[in-house]
Amino acid sequence: MVAPMTSDAAGFIGGEIAKVRAGLDALQDATYTSLLEEISVRIMDCLRGGGKVMFCGNGGSAADAQHLAAELVGRQNYDRPAAAGIALTVDTSCLTAISNDYGYETVFSRQVEALGVSGDILIGISTSGNSKNVVRALATANERCITTISFTGIDPREMAIADYRLCVPARETAKIQELHIICGHIIFALVELGLFPKETH
Repeated sequence: MVAPMTSDAAGFIGGEIAKVRAGLDALQDATYTSLLEEISVRIMDCLRGGGKVMFCGNGGSAADAQHLAAELVGRQNYDRPAAAGIALTVDTSCLTAISNDYGYETVFSRQVEALGVSGDILIGISTSGNSKNVVRALATANERCITTISFTGIDPREMAIADYRLCVPARETAKIQELHIICGHIIFALVELGLFPKETH
């Protein structure tokens, strides 16, 4: 028999849900909806032009990078042709070699140097906005005429160097991550619909 939930637990759960609800309500502001649309259009332009979308981040943000890259290469909401997305967080030999030889701060920027070309996009994800390896990757991409997009919390901090800054309305790490994946799903659903209209597949 399951013990009844304590009032402390119920209050905590309700508080967490309320925070998510507040974040979602804030995302409905025209500033955010316009930015999400603008980012999706830029990604569509990149992919139509034969470019690719690269992603990077650490920890939970690394998981989000892989998740969103998979939405492009695989599918998000329905069957359609593949689109070019690559997470710079998944090649263990590359990650460990670069970290060992050049330092962990270069682990993503070195890959941007090797793989990125003008017309591509780099999406850097960090809840703090201060992840040194992500900031360095964005700087390297900027130097190479690669469009940069940062996913951060409400304060973009060092990742304000990106061309597009998605600063979600949250300050707690978990809530920032939750809003990042919601925004990512919205962006790539728009990309999917724009590039591969559902009625044709």
